[in-house]
Amino acid sequence: MRQSPTERRTGHRSTFAVLALGVAAFAFLQSLVNPVLPTVQAELGSSQTDVTWVLTANFIAASVFTPILGRLGDMTGKKRMFVVGLGTMALGCLLSAVATDLSVMIIGRVVQGVGGGVLPLAFGIIRDEFPQREVPGAVGAIAGLTALGGGVGLILAGPIVDAFGYHWLFWVPLIVTVLSALAAQFLLPESRALSAGSINWISAALLSGWLVGLLLAVSQAPTWGWSSPSVLALLAAAVVLAVVWVVAESRAEHPLIDMTMMRIRAVWATNLVTLALGAAVYSALGFLPQLLQASPSDGHGLGASVTESGLMMLPQTVAVFVLGLVAGRMALRFGSRNLVVVGSLVSAVGFLLVVVAHDSEWAIYLITAVNGAGFGLAFSAVANLIVAAVPAHQTGVASGINANVRTIGGAVGAALMASIVSGAATTGGPPGGSGYATGFLVLTGVLVLSALAALLIPEVRRDSRIHNGPDVEMRHPEVALVPGGTLVESESGSPPGGRQNEP
Repeated sequence: MRQSPTERRTGHRSTFAVLALGVAAFAFLQSLVNPVLPTVQAELGSSQTDVTWVLTANFIAASVFTPILGRLGDMTGKKRMFVVGLGTMALGCLLSAVATDLSVMIIGRVVQGVGGGVLPLAFGIIRDEFPQREVPGAVGAIAGLTALGGGVGLILAGPIVDAFGYHWLFWVPLIVTVLSALAAQFLLPESRALSAGSINWISAALLSGWLVGLLLAVSQAPTWGWSSPSVLALLAAAVVLAVVWVVAESRAEHPLIDMTMMRIRAVWATNLVTLALGAAVYSALGFLPQLLQASPSDGHGLGASVTESGLMMLPQTVAVFVLGLVAGRMALRFGSRNLVVVGSLVSAVGFLLVVVAHDSEWAIYLITAVNGAGFGLAFSAVANLIVAAVPAHQTGVASGINANVRTIGGAVGAALMASIVSGAATTGGPPGGSGYATGFLVLTGVLVLSALAALLIPEVRRDSRIHNGPDVEMRHPEVALVPGGTLVESESGSPPGGRQNEP
């Protein structure tokens, strides 16, 4: 590990404000387009199948570039790559804002996807710059902000399009993103500790190949059919490339993603939980507003407008943000693993309520509040678990992979939900209410599995510290940072060779 040049450090509260603005801008942009996709389709004169590429291209690009930006941040400086991510996202917003045909719009959305790296980079900067005791709260708050930005996007999408037109779905994020990039450039401190090595571009190409194959297959499966030759070929290619990628990474001198790190129980178990949580939350964001907007004459739905359905989702947004703010302090008292278990089960109750009580507005407000409380606890705790499980110089890439896993889970969950809902549709008619009920019942089961998977995560140890620099906490009984920053695993929970202080 090498040290970056010494520079004047910005106060961590100012640092948090800049990071929060950048992450909120990305989350805001991600959710703005979803509820008004039919409007974009009509304005650009495209088909329903083609316009879905506005969403698909974006999350594929985000999945590919998130771990790469995380690794580059660990190597060359997290501030530098945070600014690059925001600047690229702003360029993508500009392309989409001036687009007059679907192809330019999709190119803009691909470029915007590079900004997905700002979330893991933000976690890494927090770990580098914040006092250790404040890291869990700050990470939880940033995780909560992703939901806040996403919820605000759902609420404002309709009014923005009605008042100014769909182009302003990109002009508004462009303005916010440019301001965020300027603030980051002048206010954020650069990383002091940088990891050695270089980007393994062969590994990056293999990672990109299997991610594109997998996400493209699951996102298009509801349209092409799960048993179609195209979907099966893409899935097969994804499996083959993933296997080759793992072998290549295991043998690389400077791997893009350290396979030793991925074998740490705290890392793979947390990623397993994230996969299930991603499937649940992305499906809810996509299909609960759709259910609310359905006409009551179809036998389900409330006939809400885009704006009204967004307002009904507001309690979820507020609850996720509020619980994200307090989750760090709760984790110190109850343990992050326990918060994941409780949060998953609380959201499972919310999804079960969707099945039995989605025919009145007051019930929807209650349901979205319950969902938000559960997701706020779970996602904030997951972010802290990943940050705590790896050495500081691997925070960016570990958080990037975790964000990727969430995206993959979201793609699989959304595709599964789409297949269930559309499969229940009557010929030539809208999706049947039984399809929504079945889909949310399946998602309830997914959240129960998330709670069970969380039990595999090692307990957080909150009563001991080790000498690994100032104010560094020993977090997991199976994962210890010994002097020099080496990551080791211990069956007993004692850090091998490390000296402990009493708290």
